[in-house]
Amino acid sequence: MTAELLRVPFFHTVANPFHDDRALMSHEDGALLIRNGQIAASGDYQTVRAECGDVPTTDWRGGVLLPGLVDAHVHFPQVRIIGGIGLALFDWLEALALPEESRMADVAYARQTAETFVRALAAHGTTTALVFGAHFAPATAALFDAAGAAGLRVASGLVLSDRLLRPDLHQTPEEAYRTSLDLIRRYHGRGRLLYVVTPRFARSTSEAMLEVCQTLLREHDTVRAQSHINESPHEVAEVARLFPWARDYFAVYERYGLAGRRAVLAHNVHPTAAELERLAADRTTVAHCPASNAVLGSGIFPLRRHLDAGVACALGTDVGGGTGFGMLKEALQAYLMQRVAPDGFTLDPGMLLYFATRAGAEALGLESEIGDLRAGKAADFVYLRPPANSPLDVVLRHAESPRHALGALFMLAGPESVREVRVAGSKIF
Repeated sequence: MTAELLRVPFFHTVANPFHDDRALMSHEDGALLIRNGQIAASGDYQTVRAECGDVPTTDWRGGVLLPGLVDAHVHFPQVRIIGGIGLALFDWLEALALPEESRMADVAYARQTAETFVRALAAHGTTTALVFGAHFAPATAALFDAAGAAGLRVASGLVLSDRLLRPDLHQTPEEAYRTSLDLIRRYHGRGRLLYVVTPRFARSTSEAMLEVCQTLLREHDTVRAQSHINESPHEVAEVARLFPWARDYFAVYERYGLAGRRAVLAHNVHPTAAELERLAADRTTVAHCPASNAVLGSGIFPLRRHLDAGVACALGTDVGGGTGFGMLKEALQAYLMQRVAPDGFTLDPGMLLYFATRAGAEALGLESEIGDLRAGKAADFVYLRPPANSPLDVVLRHAESPRHALGALFMLAGPESVREVRVAGSKIF
């Protein structure tokens, strides 16, 4: 049995800090005992040291350990189009996103993109991601293969659409069912990979295609679902036109089983009160993507309304509409947007950490395996150590409290501070 003791300051949230004031836990002289890829003990160093006999110690003081970051919404085919400025959602899709999505028909191009994508996740401390795959099965398989080779936890699936996109991105419902089923059989539950039924959004999926999604979810009860909802006013109006029977956007997903504990819907910038009530009742998770909401001018996320309604929220970078792969930066963007929102909710460091870690684990149904650093969880974590004498290094050495230090990580830490990343105890970066 292999074992290692890490001596390192660490932070994690052991519960939802929006409901529990004691959720954030910190250990200034902390320790993690790791055995065979799992956390066997965690807490103050002297306590853990006394429990583990002569296990060798790795001294990581001078840095900080966080649970592995969890990205709840990101698009793998869009790595190369980050940086589109000044476009609204549908103009951005037509000018940048959809042409790049079409290039995924070239399997060699898709493989290169997938390798770049998984390297970028790991380099930013992201150990688990809920990912929109490609509209092409071989490209989606390339993502799964790259994630498996890199050791990441990735949940993804073939993107399904049959209208109102470029024709080369459309599938028939019959093709969608057949190719999705093949990918589920090949990848779902293989190592750290999970399959997610992925209609692009209601605007681009007919009722026949949504029925395919519903069938796949009924036939595979451990497969999950993801899509977009209420991202821009134009999108909301289009969905109302295409589904005149639906009382609102969420009603489309409700009818076809794309709601509930197994579903994550991205954005929800423009929800109705009724939608929020039903999202909470169904326990559907909303992936909040503050950077892309700002870049595309979609609006400011009504976080307070979601919290008041009891809607579960996680955090996503939404590459390539967003500004990059950094989940710490994304959490900071959430904080900043809420500080200027007309009815904003002031997020504290513990809430930001929860959004970047445990909330995503809960969204994927993985909270019993990952999301914090308690005993029994997988040893998924990111070790941050800023360059010597950098602003972050100086702040951490002079922080007046653990919360101040954690706040500084969100303000200042970038990929230059990511020194090591592990998934199930194995080094992936």
